[in-house]
Amino acid sequence: MADTKPTVHGTTSAEGGTERRRTQRVLIAMPIIVRCREGKARFEEKTTTVSVNANGCLVKLQAQIVRGEKVLLVNPRTTEELPCTVIFLGKKEGGTMEVGIEFSEASPLFWRISFPPDDWNPSERKRPLAPRASNPPRR
Repeated sequence: MADTKPTVHGTTSAEGGTERRRTQRVLIAMPIIVRCREGKARFEEKTTTVSVNANGCLVKLQAQIVRGEKVLLVNPRTTEELPCTVIFLGKKEGGTMEVGIEFSEASPLFWRISFPPDDWNPSERKRPLAPRASNPPRR
């Protein structure tokens, strides 16, 4: 099972304010295929997500890509394919670059996961109980 963790809802902007995200991010490594069929940089790359939300995802790509480029995301488990736009280019590291991809329309069901509620806090998870002895001592 994949590890999911919610992220903080707000991000700090350059002006020092806080911006609200449209939907909550979930940190999860899911297999995904990114296809580009337009322009001179045609490619198809199998990768995994860094995070997902109802509006898209963050992935690491080796392909050279530009902001505003139209791509298709393919969920290899379901073969569902959705049109998307590259909206963010991040850090380059080890031959890959962080790329934010947005669906043309919000599509939370594309990921086939249940998004955690807004008030879910992982620090409040119950810790597993200590293992019990199979035969408790008698008095």
